[in-house]
Amino acid sequence: MSDEILPPNALLVGRVKLPGFAFPRVVTIRDGRVFDITSSDAPTVRDVCEKPDPAAYVAAARGQDIGSAADVADNSAPDKFFAHKPHFLSPIDLQAVKAAGVTFVVSLLERVIEEQARGDKARAEALRGDITGLIGTDLSKLVPGSDSAMQVKQALIARGVWSQYLEVGIGPDPEIFTKCQPMSSVGPGADVGVLPISEWNNPEPEVALVVTSAGTIIGATLGNDVNLRDVEGRSALLLGKAKDNNASASLGPMIRLFDAGFSLDDVKQSVIDLNVTGADGFVLEGSSSMNQISRPPESIVAAAIGRHHQYPDGFVIYLGTMFAPVKDRGGAGKGFTHKPNDIVTISTPLLGALTNRVRLSTECPPWTYGASHLMRDLSKAGLL
Repeated sequence: MSDEILPPNALLVGRVKLPGFAFPRVVTIRDGRVFDITSSDAPTVRDVCEKPDPAAYVAAARGQDIGSAADVADNSAPDKFFAHKPHFLSPIDLQAVKAAGVTFVVSLLERVIEEQARGDKARAEALRGDITGLIGTDLSKLVPGSDSAMQVKQALIARGVWSQYLEVGIGPDPEIFTKCQPMSSVGPGADVGVLPISEWNNPEPEVALVVTSAGTIIGATLGNDVNLRDVEGRSALLLGKAKDNNASASLGPMIRLFDAGFSLDDVKQSVIDLNVTGADGFVLEGSSSMNQISRPPESIVAAAIGRHHQYPDGFVIYLGTMFAPVKDRGGAGKGFTHKPNDIVTISTPLLGALTNRVRLSTECPPWTYGASHLMRDLSKAGLL
C-alpha cells in the first residue's frame, strides 16, 4: 500500500496522528519506515518549512521509528477504521491554504459554460458545443495578459460571449482565493464533503505548491479542490460557498521537498491522474498535464505573495486543473456529479496518491482542532 500512495526514493515531510499524543506528529519516511521528527526546534510542519534549508533539515533530523510506511498507509485508506491507529493527516498545519482558478484552457471553457448555464447542468452540453465552436482554439496558445490575449478579449466582447472567467483566464491577473482555513484541510483516507444543496459537483485533481513566508517554493503535494459547479455557476460571488466548506479541501499524502532529485521543473512536466469509482459501479478517469498550464507556477505564486500580501506562516496553493468531467452519469446529457461514497484517487508517480471518500459536508467529521488547540497542546508537551 505504501508504494501506491507514497512516491519511492523521495524526501518527504508530513503529519501522522499517533495514538497517545493529543497533537499531530511531524514525520518523514526513510527506507520504508515512518520516523517521528517532532522537536522543540520544529514542532510543526510550518516550522520545518521555514528552515533555511527544509530538505537538509529533514534529511538530517533525528527521529523515532514509529512503524512501517506500509502499515500507516494502510491505516489511511478510506475503507479502514483508523481512528485509533497511526494514520496520515493533511501534511500541512499552520500554513494558509490558497487556490488558483481558471489556469488551464479546458477549465476556462468549462467555467464559461457554468456561468452561461447559470448552474443548470441540463443546459451545459448544448452550451459546450456552441461556445467551443465560437471560440475554437483561439485561447490555446495565448499568454495571459499579452497584447494578443487582449485582442482576443476584444473579439470575444464583440461576439457577446465575454465572461469574468475569460478575464482571469487570459487577462493580466489570475484568480487566487482562499480555499480553507489553516488546520482545516483533510488528508489521505479522510472523507471529503460537498454541500447537500449541490446537484452538480466534481473533484478537481491538482498539484499544490508549498511556499515559505519569503515566497520561496520548497515542495509540492497533491490536492483535491472539491468544487460545486452549480453553486459557482449561479454567481461567481458565491465562490466561498462553492469552495470553502467542511472537509472540502484535501491535501497529501505528504509534502515532497525539492532536493537534488526533485524540482519545480519536474512538477511542471507531471501528469495528474484522476479515478472516481462509485458504489453504483460508475467509473470516471482522466488526467491533467501540468505542461498545459497557461500561467507559469512561479507567476501564480508571485501573484499571491509579495509587497502586496504577506503570509508569516507560509502557504500552500492549489495550481488549478485542466480536468473538468463531462462524462454522463445517470442518463444522457446529465453530465457528471458526485454521489455519496464515491472513492476519488488523485495520483502521479512523483507525489504518490491521494484517496478520499465523498460524503455530504454535513456528515463529514466536523473540524474541531484548530491552531489554538495545537499551540496549547505543544505548550503542554514542552515543545514551545
